[in-house]
Amino acid sequence: MIAYITGEVFDIEESSIILLVGGIGYQINMAQSSISSVEKGQNIGLYITESITQFDGTILYGFLNKEDRELFLLFKNEIPNTGSKKALEFLNKALRSVADFHNAIINKDPKILTAIFGFTAKTAQKLIDSLSGKMDTISVQGEVKIKTAEIPFMADVLNALGALGYSAQESRRAIEQLYKQNSAQTNVEDLIKQALRILKK
Repeated sequence: MIAYITGEVFDIEESSIILLVGGIGYQINMAQSSISSVEKGQNIGLYITESITQFDGTILYGFLNKEDRELFLLFKNEIPNTGSKKALEFLNKALRSVADFHNAIINKDPKILTAIFGFTAKTAQKLIDSLSGKMDTISVQGEVKIKTAEIPFMADVLNALGALGYSAQESRRAIEQLYKQNSAQTNVEDLIKQALRILKK
């Protein structure tokens, strides 16, 4: 079983890369956010997980660090009806901020999972039900960006932005800016107006 591999990035595709190792090109599936951080010709090392399928044989999944692989395996092994492909989709969303994803699961906060990470309400609840009590086994990378408890009504702001048609990425940007500005607004209407001003810039 392959656990770790190093080589040169020979080609980059939408959901995978070809890693050239000793004259052999290995196709390795990766989260899109991880793919965006590598370049052709770059020498990299990847933690590897293998998946064996009936029709495609052995499929390789690569991760830039051990923590990403641990989170991928947690998704795959603990969430019902989740194969490698779906686990990689979950990982790609969680990598927006692993620390915030961790907190959302620990605090059982589906609103953060839907508004910031882009999960559907059904999937968010499924993640919470499956992963609560198990996230502590994962090493958390980075710092928390969304500290909703420090700004009143932030969950309501997230819901309002989603209802107005803003994407999870846009909502996350607005919330991060509100936090950086140390907003002292004490009602949800003012916070929504402030968030909309940020998004219209």
